[in-house]
Amino acid sequence: MDGLEAEDYDRAYTDRTLVKRISRYFRPKLKLVVAAAIAIALASITEATFNVLLSRGIDRLDEELRFGTIGWIILAILTSGVVFFISNYLSKVWIAKSVGDVVLALRLDAFRAVLARDMSFYDELPTGKIVSRVTSDTEDFASVVTLTLSLLYQVLLFLIIVGVLFVVDWRLALIVMLIAPVVIVVALLFRRFARVATQRSQRSGARVNASVQETISGISVAKAFRQEQAIYDEFRGVNQQSYQASVRSGFLYSGIFPVLVTVANIGTALVVYFGGRQVLGGSVSAGNWFLFVQSINLFWFPLTSIASFWSQFQLGLAAAERVFALVDAEPRVVQTGDDEAPRLRGRIEFQNVDFAYSSRQRVLRDFSLTIEAGETVAFVGHTGAGKSTLGKLVARFYEFQDGAILVDGHDIRSFDLPSFRRQLGTVPQTPFLFSGTVRDNVRYAKPGASDAEVETIARRVGGGDWLEALPNGLESDVGEAGRGLSMGQRQLVALARVMLQDPAIVVMDEATASVDPLTEAQIQETLDVVLAGRTAIVIAHRLSTIRYADRIIVLREGKIVEEGSHDSLMLAGGHYADLYNTYFRHQSPDYRPGEGFIPVRPA
Repeated sequence: MDGLEAEDYDRAYTDRTLVKRISRYFRPKLKLVVAAAIAIALASITEATFNVLLSRGIDRLDEELRFGTIGWIILAILTSGVVFFISNYLSKVWIAKSVGDVVLALRLDAFRAVLARDMSFYDELPTGKIVSRVTSDTEDFASVVTLTLSLLYQVLLFLIIVGVLFVVDWRLALIVMLIAPVVIVVALLFRRFARVATQRSQRSGARVNASVQETISGISVAKAFRQEQAIYDEFRGVNQQSYQASVRSGFLYSGIFPVLVTVANIGTALVVYFGGRQVLGGSVSAGNWFLFVQSINLFWFPLTSIASFWSQFQLGLAAAERVFALVDAEPRVVQTGDDEAPRLRGRIEFQNVDFAYSSRQRVLRDFSLTIEAGETVAFVGHTGAGKSTLGKLVARFYEFQDGAILVDGHDIRSFDLPSFRRQLGTVPQTPFLFSGTVRDNVRYAKPGASDAEVETIARRVGGGDWLEALPNGLESDVGEAGRGLSMGQRQLVALARVMLQDPAIVVMDEATASVDPLTEAQIQETLDVVLAGRTAIVIAHRLSTIRYADRIIVLREGKIVEEGSHDSLMLAGGHYADLYNTYFRHQSPDYRPGEGFIPVRPA
């Protein structure tokens, strides 16, 4: 059971807290639930009445068969059957409707929580486990809520039958009531193990989802390195763990009913024996004895259902606990205000900023920098120097621990986040496209844009030539995650999306890092349009971007070690010159293999 521990954001809720919170979801459906309860009560009464009528009929068998007492009893039996069918049917329909509406609301809340979580939340947790809470756990919750509402029928039936038993023969009723506590005690013993077994089963299912999701996402890498067998072997271990957890959970839930039924059958045998002796002695009529035996059979089922309910209810509580933990997860990015962001100029100030992804991964310490409005600043440095982090902090994807970040003199924590992000465009190194057409993905940044507006923007990207290479132009389907397009085409779509958004600030994780030279030229041409008049934070991987930046910031271990233009930094012969000779010089058109760096003074 290794690896099935709770996530960091999980929390323990008491049963009372969970039930109280679940009940809030039913308040808007109170009328429907009450109608279902009435139908359930009617079904319970008619089922009990059915057996009473049968017993009366048995006692009248020695009378002359005429449409008198017997006839009316038969008619009453048929009527009770029809009433039972209708009321039972309506109760099932109304329960299904109310539960469906509740699960719909709960799943929307869970999905809203998923959208509200910070990027750090997704960095730390496998996607499959999050998906499991939104899908599988809400389904488990629905199953047990249905069971809970159906339990009302069992409780009413139990109370009615208990009353009937004491009316028929209080001595036989006492024998039954002496067995009842044994059934309840046995059921409650299962409760101790049910919650733990259920949580392990759900967590193991989440691990299976995470494993499958990761495999599908990285299938091209697995095939490239011929690691299909290794992935299969790893999945076998995860699947075997899920199997073991499910078997343990299934054993508990499947084992409880045979045990309870065995105890109940002992009580039935005692009632049949002592009741039969009283019939032979003439103290109890055959009809009453039949009623007692039939009522006993009805009595045990609701009693065992009620008793075992607490064990089965743990399934729903465990599922609800996981969903509510997701909903209640504390955000790390916290806005101190909700001021509507005005049209920004784009001046950015980092003031003594400290940031760490975790206690063991500190990236920035006392970092200060000012980027003027409309300035293009390129950040270079070794991996882990903090280049991408700066863009993520400006976008409020992560919360910094100390200091301040100002945009046009306003603390970015004081803005209403959606209004601020509408003025901030992001172009990742590997763009993500949603399923749909190219037009849909360009319009994603501005849903209200017209077709003509989208086409105008798209044709400004790379001169519009790239659209001719698509099978259906803007109506071409991009496929899942954009896999129907080349990397360069995806990047051009991402740039068109940002242009349509018309942001004041652009954060670009080098749009030309993974494309061919022709597409790079198209992108570079587009960047001149995208970055014009906007503040740009560029995480640089290509010489073409670095050389034309207004300013180059050289980072090492989260600190600025050099800054200036390309030529001035090359003349300084410092860390940037080393980086250039190591990583960028071969991209220069006048590069000569084997030659060292020869500084050239600008004209």
